[in-house]
Amino acid sequence: MNKRDLKRFKEMLLERRNVLTQNKESINEQSVVFSTDDLPDEVDLASSETEQAINLKLRDRERFLIRKIDKALQKIEAGEYGLCESCGDPIGIKRLEARPVTDLCIQCKEEQEARERVFAED
Repeated sequence: MNKRDLKRFKEMLLERRNVLTQNKESINEQSVVFSTDDLPDEVDLASSETEQAINLKLRDRERFLIRKIDKALQKIEAGEYGLCESCGDPIGIKRLEARPVTDLCIQCKEEQEARERVFAED
């Protein structure tokens, strides 16, 4: 991978991290805690609890993605970005463009998913 591509991916990752961090801050500003006294009936309470659970799940996913972005940025700095962690082969540019935080080439990812399907069927 050439320096121009690395710079482009680094900028892409930093931009995505910035957006996620801003979203996280705005969600933190909005209180996800609610008082049962403010809700007139059980339906409102259930709806609020469901909304809170969804928001917490989204925040967990965003935190996980931020960690993956940080890992990818560290790999760029170490000169290891774009190499499959499983087989060591280069990950295709098109795959990195679609998912810049990926750490597996398409072949290794397909093999991993096939193994996961086998375990899921058991």
